[in-house]
Amino acid sequence: MSYLKRVRTQNPLVHNITNLVVAPFTANGLLALGASPFMAYAHEEVADVAKMSGAVVLNIGTLDDKVVQAIRLAGQSANAHHVPVVLDPVGAGATTYRTETVQMLVRELRLTVLRGNVAEVANVIGESWSIKGVDAGSGEGDRIGIAERAAHKLGCVVVITGKEDIITDGQSTFLTSNGHALLTQVTGAGCLLSSVIGAFTAIAESGADLLGSVVEALAFYGVAAELAAERTAHQGPGSFQIELLNQLAQVTPDLLAERAQIRQIHGGAI
Repeated sequence: MSYLKRVRTQNPLVHNITNLVVAPFTANGLLALGASPFMAYAHEEVADVAKMSGAVVLNIGTLDDKVVQAIRLAGQSANAHHVPVVLDPVGAGATTYRTETVQMLVRELRLTVLRGNVAEVANVIGESWSIKGVDAGSGEGDRIGIAERAAHKLGCVVVITGKEDIITDGQSTFLTSNGHALLTQVTGAGCLLSSVIGAFTAIAESGADLLGSVVEALAFYGVAAELAAERTAHQGPGSFQIELLNQLAQVTPDLLAERAQIRQIHGGAI
């Protein structure tokens, strides 16, 4: 059974502590995929919600001290109950507060997946890469090397998104080439991807299964974006955003297998 089919069969509960800019889009995207979103932020309940979830997705997009504490409480509960944790370090490196917060989180929490652009991931592990707002700035560097070093340092799967996405556990490294440039014109497209990854990690049946589920999540999201762009050609990012939700619901395992562009560059098979 494909990972996508597992998600739709099992309907995993995904607990999201995400930013206020993207919460409705994220919830609708998870519903379209076939997962069940839970958007809980209150300190009084985040530990309980995390405990009963299939995955917890932590997003630092709009930070304040209350959000940081909610993230810590949810992450600690997820770790205690063996629930996968996906961290999206939005804008790490853009401000001191943001960078110090995410570096505290990776010290305190055991991550399953870290998903960000190259600048965010580099700044999480203390390496230098320019950043503009919450977007990766221009720069020269070894994106694959940064991903693999981050995976080794943090002991988790690392995803660096870009024109070509990198997925690595530090031993095996894959590239996925699906997607479309219109994703960069929709606020929250990356944040939704992190939550989609959360849904796929929730149905991974073992540690060895984890990397394969994340690779398929990236390919699936990219294929949905390609189909959405094809169906809304010349209509602009607003129509694309709505059609992306449609395609998250309509891409089948067979269509995904036909269109997925995945290649392995390091390590053993999954």
